Order: sequence, then C-alpha cells, then structure tokens
Amino acid sequence: MSLDEMRLDGAIKQKKGLHFILASVIIWSAVLAIHLTTLHILTKNLLTFCFTAPLVPLAFMISKIIKVDFANKDNSLTNLGILFSVNQMLYLLIAMWIYNAVPEKMVMILAMIFGAHLLPYGWLYKSKSYIVLSIVIPVAVLIIGVNFPPSFVAGFMIAVEIIFSLLLINEVKKLPVIGKGGRDKNAVL
Repeated sequence: MSLDEMRLDGAIKQKKGLHFILASVIIWSAVLAIHLTTLHILTKNLLTFCFTAPLVPLAFMISKIIKVDFANKDNSLTNLGILFSVNQMLYLLIAMWIYNAVPEKMVMILAMIFGAHLLPYGWLYKSKSYIVLSIVIPVAVLIIGVNFPPSFVAGFMIAVEIIFSLLLINEVKKLPVIGKGGRDKNAVL
C-alpha cells in the first residue's frame, strides 16, 4: 500500500478522527461546567485536568457508536497518529506550570495546545478542516483568553468542536467506501 493509500485508508476507517472530536465536545462541556462554579480557581483547574483524562475512553465508546476502527492495526500510519497525540503530552507541562503561576489562564493554554496539536492530522487525514482549525483555534483562544474568563474559552471550544465535528462529517461523507471488492470511488459514506 502506498503512502497516499494508507492515508486514505486511515481517513476512511477512522472517519478522520471524528470520535475524538466528538469526545472533546463532552470534555469541553465538563470544563465549562467546572468554570461556571464558584469554586476556587486552583480547584477548578485541578478538576479541569481530571475531567480531560477520560478523553480516550470516551473516544473509544463513541468509536463503537459511529463504527470507527479505533485501532486500525492494519495501517502502519496509525502509530504516527498516536505519536501526534502523545507529542501533545509534552506541551501539557506548560499547562502544569501555568496551573500555579497564572491559574486564570490555564484553560486558555490547554485550548491553545489542543488547537495547535491538530495540525499534523491535517496531513494525515488530508483534511482542510484540521489545518484551518489548528491555526484558528490557538489565535482565537489567545484573543478570548486574554480578554475574558476561562468559561468563555470553554464555551468557545464547545462551539468550535461542534462546528469541527460537522465539518468532519461532511469530509467523511465525501470519502470513498471500502468494500469487499476494494474501494468504490463513486460511493459516499
């Protein structure tokens, strides 16, 4: 299988990572709920970290509902996609520092890290939505986060993730279907 065929295979079988974006809508909704409370900011931030932890299990459950091949073990580019995500963990050290140094900006930093980490998926899934939003999210979040409280950032992220999900659904519908006899270039999902 050529590189482009592996990229297409991953985009089709994993529906361009839609399960993770849908899971992130749930995560950002939880973050918004936390930051609308009257809890102390350090408690809110700790809970924010805790509520981001179930992203992978949520994505796994959603993958079963929307029929995504979560592991896609037949495609060696799946490991590259995992590397793209694991790389994001290194940047979370910045958020951990912000947690105490400038606690009211931690959600902003988390959102910027999330947005920026989308860029390589634009290449992996041949997705304009990933590329555009990997730039739009960090810039917009910086502007919102500097001028408004964390709850505004979380609310913005929910809206963006819903729009992102709809864009990905549209992109996935345009992908060819892989059947028993190979790809049907005229079929859509």
